[in-house]
Amino acid sequence: MAMKIRLARGGSKKRPHYAVVAADSRMARDGRFIEKLGTYNPLLAKDDERRVVLNVERVQYWLGQGAQPTDRVARFLETAGIVAKKERANLKKGEPGKKAKERAEEKAAKAAEAAEAAAE
Repeated sequence: MAMKIRLARGGSKKRPHYAVVAADSRMARDGRFIEKLGTYNPLLAKDDERRVVLNVERVQYWLGQGAQPTDRVARFLETAGIVAKKERANLKKGEPGKKAKERAEEKAAKAAEAAEAAAE
């Protein structure tokens, strides 16, 4: 049985609330799960300690049993210090688009012209 540690969505429309669960990978996202390991409330402030609440002992147990965390849950576990931080390959995702690059070049050229005018 392929185990996953993932998020199960709850809450109403536009008010999400997630449970961090250990589930069989073949089950539906919000379907049957084996154990609830914590909660995630994205509506709370990022520095609020109640935003992500995990039962660390049970998470470590499931990781020892071979459960694979999803990307989002892996980030929570990295923040909590449960798993080692790994490199991610978003090589093109953070790069500005074509128009943004053009605007940045124009802005740099204007700044250089202003600096020359101020020097004279």
